[in-house]
Amino acid sequence: MFNQGGLSLDQAPPLSVVLRFFVTASIFGILLGLFLLSQSLNITTLSSYSTQLIIIHTLSLGIMASFMLGALFQMLPVLAGVVIKTPTTKAMIVHTLLSIGVLVQLFAFGISNNSLLFFLAAAYLGVALFYAIYLMLKELIKIKTHSSSSKGILFTLLSLIFTTIFGIYLLLTLGGFTSGVDFTQIKEIHYSFALFGWVSLLIVSVSFQVVEMFYVTPSYPKSISKYLTLTILELLILKTILIIFSFKSTSITAIVSILFLIYATITIDRLTQRKRPVADATVWFWLFGMALFILSMTITFIGSFLPIDSTLQHLSYIAFIGFALSIVFAMVYKIVPFLTWFHLSNQGYMEAPMMHDVIHPKKAKIHFYIHIITIAIWLLTTDITWLGSLLLTISFSWLFYNLTFAIRKYIYTQKHCEKIEW
Repeated sequence: MFNQGGLSLDQAPPLSVVLRFFVTASIFGILLGLFLLSQSLNITTLSSYSTQLIIIHTLSLGIMASFMLGALFQMLPVLAGVVIKTPTTKAMIVHTLLSIGVLVQLFAFGISNNSLLFFLAAAYLGVALFYAIYLMLKELIKIKTHSSSSKGILFTLLSLIFTTIFGIYLLLTLGGFTSGVDFTQIKEIHYSFALFGWVSLLIVSVSFQVVEMFYVTPSYPKSISKYLTLTILELLILKTILIIFSFKSTSITAIVSILFLIYATITIDRLTQRKRPVADATVWFWLFGMALFILSMTITFIGSFLPIDSTLQHLSYIAFIGFALSIVFAMVYKIVPFLTWFHLSNQGYMEAPMMHDVIHPKKAKIHFYIHIITIAIWLLTTDITWLGSLLLTISFSWLFYNLTFAIRKYIYTQKHCEKIEW
C-alpha cells in the first residue's frame, strides 16, 4: 500500500510514535464530551466565552493537532520521502509538551485572571509546535523535486507558524502581558490560518496522494494539485495584510471558500469513480466529510457578502468540525491496522494479525454511524445538549477502544507468537 512512497522499515517510525498521538487525541475527545455533558447538566457552570474557548482549543489542539502531528510523523516518509532521525525521542518531546500545554491552556480558560497559566500555556504550546515545525520543515526544504502533497505540507507548516505566532500573542494578551492592540483583528487572522491554512490545507495536501493511493481513484486535475495549496496560502497572507491595515477582507474569504468548494466537489467525484467500489467505512467518512465541508464553505461564502444569523453560523462551525473529524477518523482506520500488520510482519512474526483482525471493518462502520448521528444532533441543536455531548463522548470512547485493541494485538503478538529470525 505504501510502496509508492518508497517506505521501508528503516524509514518508518516505530508504531508508538503514531499511536501515542492518536490515543491522546481520543482521550481529549472523551474529556471534551464529558465537559460538555457536565455543562449541559449544570454540573459545571462557566461563562459562554470560557466554554467557547475550551471547546475550540480542545478540538483544534488537543484533538486535531494531536492527530495531525502524529499522522505527519508517519506520512512524511510516505508522501515526501522525508525521514526524521530518532523519531521516538523527538515525537515524545513534542507529544509531552503539547499535551501539557493544552491542559494548562484549558485550565487558564476556565480559571479567570491567572496570568501564570496563560504564560505557561504560551510557553509549552509554542515550544511544542515550533519544535515540531522545525523537525519537519528542515527536511522538507531539502527536497529538490516536490510532489503536490509534499509541497502542500510545506505550505501547511508555514501556515502553522503564523497560527502559532498569533496564538501566542492572544494568550499573552489574555494573561495581561501585552496591551492587546488589535486583539480582534489578530484573533481573526489566527482563526483563518488555523482553520484554512493548517487544518484544511493539510487535509487537502494529504488527499492529493492518499485518495488515489488508498482508494484507486483517478488523479486530481493538475491545476488543482499543483496550484491550490500555494494559492490558498497566498490568499491568507493577503487577507492578513488587509486586516492589519484595516481594509475589508471579505472578498478574500469568498475566494478561499470557492476554491475549497471546488476541491471538495472534485474529491467526491474522484471517490465515486474508485476502481474497487466495495463498502468501506473510511470512504463513507471521506464522502460525509466532504459534504460537510461543502456545507460549511457555502455558508462562509454567503456570509462574505450577506449578514447571516446565529443559526447559520452554528451550522457552518459544526459542519467544519464534522468535516475535519470525518477525515481524521478515515485516516486513523486506514493507518493503524496497516501499520500494526506492517511492523509485526517486518519484525518476523509470521502469525502477525491481518489488517481486519487489528480493527475489523465492522468496528469502523459502527463508529461511522455513531459519528453521523453525533454530527446530526449538533447540527440540529443550537445549544449544548446532553444527548449531543453524550454521543460525542461515545464516539471518542469507541475510537479509544479500537486503538487500545490494536495496541493489545500488537503486544500480544510480540509476547506469544513465534518470531522468525532473518
